[in-house]
Amino acid sequence: MIKVRKAEERGVTRVDWLLSYHTFSFSGYHDPKHTGFRALRVINEDEIAPESGFGTHAHHDMEIITYVLSGELVHRDSMGNGSAIRPGDVQRMTAGKGVTHSEVNHSSKEPVRLLQIWILPDTNGLAPSYEQKTFGPEQKRNQLCLAASGSAKPNAVRIHQDVELFVADLGADKSVEHVLGHRRHAWLQMTKGNVRVNGELLRKGDGAAVSNEKGLMIQATERSEFLLFDLA
Repeated sequence: MIKVRKAEERGVTRVDWLLSYHTFSFSGYHDPKHTGFRALRVINEDEIAPESGFGTHAHHDMEIITYVLSGELVHRDSMGNGSAIRPGDVQRMTAGKGVTHSEVNHSSKEPVRLLQIWILPDTNGLAPSYEQKTFGPEQKRNQLCLAASGSAKPNAVRIHQDVELFVADLGADKSVEHVLGHRRHAWLQMTKGNVRVNGELLRKGDGAAVSNEKGLMIQATERSEFLLFDLA
């Protein structure tokens, strides 16, 4: 079963420095039909205006993934980490028993577009931690690239949950397959282009919850990019 969450049906936050589309209930937007999927709790597509950003704020007991689509985001946190997050980078922060951080667009001209993803951890009260890896175009081109995993994989960031996150960049008419294990589920989030997933059309910004399927056949109808979560 594939249930599509259309881009235009998402919640929206608009303020002078931020445009944010909420796949699931978040902050002032609440939809009891869309409060998460499996361990996924937040998928926000954010656009941050130049010289703006999220000031220092706190989190706890959440796995937070940042995936930049365009521009550059500067991260600072109470663990002493400071980094620039660019397209192709995957950042994971384990908030654990408590962490503060900020995310700022220092550009004077260009906005930053990103996906902000929150995943419930398998254990509360973990020590806060941080990890960031870069995945080049060749790693994602016409294939699924494992970017984050709940098990120790040398080329992926570690998530404290039974989740695997893949990223892909498919050319027109290219396809990939993904087998789902017994009682596994999936969420596919489009960031560019259009694909058909087991025959179901998904466009830019769309998401899809997948259950009771043996696997996924994903075919691009044009140049397309997406994230695929394999979930318990």
